[in-house]
Amino acid sequence: MKRNVFLTLFVAAIALLSCEDDENGPFEDYLVARPLTISKTEFRESSVTVVDPLPIDESGKMYAYKDYIFVNDKYKGVHVIDNSSPENPQKVSFIKIAGNVDISIKDDYLYADSLTDLVVLDISDVNNVTIVDWLEGVLGDGGFWLAAEFQNIEWPQADIYDYDGIDFNEDVIVGWQVKTERRPVQDVRTDIFFDEALANDAGGDNVTGQGGSLARFKIVDEYLYVVDSHNLNVFNIADLESPEVLDDVFVGFDIETIFNRGEHLFLGSMQGMYIYDITSPDKPEFISEFQHGTACDPVVVDGDYAYVTLRGGNFCGATESGLYIVDISTIEKPELEVIYPMDEPYGLGIKDDKLFICDGSSGLKVYDKSQAPNIEQLNHFEDIVTFDVIPLEEQLLMVGDGILYQYEYLNDDIRLISTFSLN
Repeated sequence: MKRNVFLTLFVAAIALLSCEDDENGPFEDYLVARPLTISKTEFRESSVTVVDPLPIDESGKMYAYKDYIFVNDKYKGVHVIDNSSPENPQKVSFIKIAGNVDISIKDDYLYADSLTDLVVLDISDVNNVTIVDWLEGVLGDGGFWLAAEFQNIEWPQADIYDYDGIDFNEDVIVGWQVKTERRPVQDVRTDIFFDEALANDAGGDNVTGQGGSLARFKIVDEYLYVVDSHNLNVFNIADLESPEVLDDVFVGFDIETIFNRGEHLFLGSMQGMYIYDITSPDKPEFISEFQHGTACDPVVVDGDYAYVTLRGGNFCGATESGLYIVDISTIEKPELEVIYPMDEPYGLGIKDDKLFICDGSSGLKVYDKSQAPNIEQLNHFEDIVTFDVIPLEEQLLMVGDGILYQYEYLNDDIRLISTFSLN
């Protein structure tokens, strides 16, 4: 009798599953990942704090101001280093700024990005940093995705990423929940396509600091210019404590860096170099562009030439790496003069007749550019990993692989002063 009951139940279950498949198509088990989120308000409440010095996790861009060096720790904040003695720099503190990758400083006011927000900090006392203003959502978009990236929250292995009920404008990811669920195969195929699309969307007496060629922030007189992936964001900072948000300027796609010379801004992108006139500083106007193949692209300018390093490979594109020297003597019509091959160039800088190129794991390269566009290599510091460089008046700063290097200028070369581990 029991055997007949079990057999009846088994047949009924098979019939039920068959019916389910007949009405909705075939079903399968899938791993479904749902993001765990908090509101942007909660995120901001604890996003800026000053703590004791910490080891650096991933050294990023540098910024020099007075006797201090600020080194970005990607998406986490900035390490503050007392460099009053370049032979013996000392860590002072770590300013935790959630989602931060860039800063700029004027008269003891530090401007920093925190995801899509612009934060203004008073650093007149680096041991007692205070927040004086916070402008929400004024820098680009994508806070939902960037929050997960800066926290190093790995995307889990899953068949489906379910964003149902998520407010992309107000929520940030803090983790994931993964469960096995049974779903119609046809619906899952649609969901996977949708998820992939989402994932791929994703002067005078004033004292102003100096950033490197990889910077996205630039202060020019009473204006702060910030580039995101496709816009030039403009702020009037005549009142340093309370920036005025002005109209953005759409400049293209994949914008990465900004450099200023006189009344011109030079924007580096993965597609080329764009030149803007800031004679009317509140309304930058497009002048011209220099197009190249897809590659990562910082730019510096001196005299009649722009020096552009292109790094190919990986996400930067298929273009071969090199130094492009572009004639900008006619600013409305930049023209390529010569290309010098490089291995994996990142930041670059100029001091008088010297050109410094951070060529990634191939080291720091020093050139004489007095006969530009023809350049001559003076030195090659090998066996070091290089990322960004800032040529100051008295010494050269260079960061790479968690180490801060400082060099003094010689007549035809440079000499190492000190190395300082950021870990």
